[in-house]
Amino acid sequence: MIAIRKMVTVAVAAVVALMVGVVAAGAQTQVSKPFTGAKVNGGTVTHAVENGKHVLTLSDDFQVPDTPDPHWQIVDSKGNTYLLQRLGVKSLGGLAKDRINTSITLPAYVKDVAKVQIYCAWAEAVLGEASFGAPLATMTMDK
Repeated sequence: MIAIRKMVTVAVAAVVALMVGVVAAGAQTQVSKPFTGAKVNGGTVTHAVENGKHVLTLSDDFQVPDTPDPHWQIVDSKGNTYLLQRLGVKSLGGLAKDRINTSITLPAYVKDVAKVQIYCAWAEAVLGEASFGAPLATMTMDK
């Protein structure tokens, strides 16, 4: 009887530990609402913490807009905008296919993320934006 109680206790502890681990892992990843806008409609952005860095990644169904100079742009909870990397990287001399920056690591000066925008630097226009349910804090206490 005591052996059965010990086995049940160990089994319950294992299930609880597994559930806590799944919840903790899920807390590290957030997915935005779909992009909406003049040129970008569809796809999402996933925020994850990788090796202590905050990384944004476009979903596989995201379509790069056919515009001259699309960039990642971040809007924080105070309305500040941060123009970041260009989405497309041209090949060198036509030797290789153009590459798309589907992920970016947020710089340390971006303290939170309310929206992710796709911004055309040439036309100076927002092509589409995706927001998270609540602003994502990207500053850790040790900074």
